Amino acid sequence: MVVFLANRANLQSKRLHERIQHRLGNEFDSVRRRRAEPREPGPYRVVGEVNPRCFLADEAYPVTTARVEIGFQLRTADPYEYYWFNWIEPERSLLIGWHQDDTHDTLGPVHLQVNDGATSVDHERAQFIDTHPLDVVEQRLSSLRDVVLAVEWKQGCPVGLDMSSL
Repeated sequence: MVVFLANRANLQSKRLHERIQHRLGNEFDSVRRRRAEPREPGPYRVVGEVNPRCFLADEAYPVTTARVEIGFQLRTADPYEYYWFNWIEPERSLLIGWHQDDTHDTLGPVHLQVNDGATSVDHERAQFIDTHPLDVVEQRLSSLRDVVLAVEWKQGCPVGLDMSSL
């Protein structure tokens, strides 16, 4: 199979997020595109809902609802796009996400973050993928299961990532 990825310089934000929405529709429920909130960088987010027990193939997983939120900010000061790719479990106040932005320069251009509610509990350096945003989505989707299962818990709260399992 040959995949043609258009020139990144010609990307249009709304069109890109529509394509991400279409792609997520294959695996997630209630997929929609929304405008980013004023506190969120970038213009859009694509949100899809999922049953983690099905997605992770783990019938004992402690929650039955989660969502994925993906957003890209094009034309940044850097020669690549910024993005946010988050797995969110509202019931447990868990957020796990890859963030390619300028907030943690010591970790490089992209990091993996774990939050307990609004509090960050872990940041780890993550692989920098310098490719078309749709390819970034594919690669992050293929790693998502392992990353979610690598979260370490103590007394019902996320405390970090077991990087040895990734």
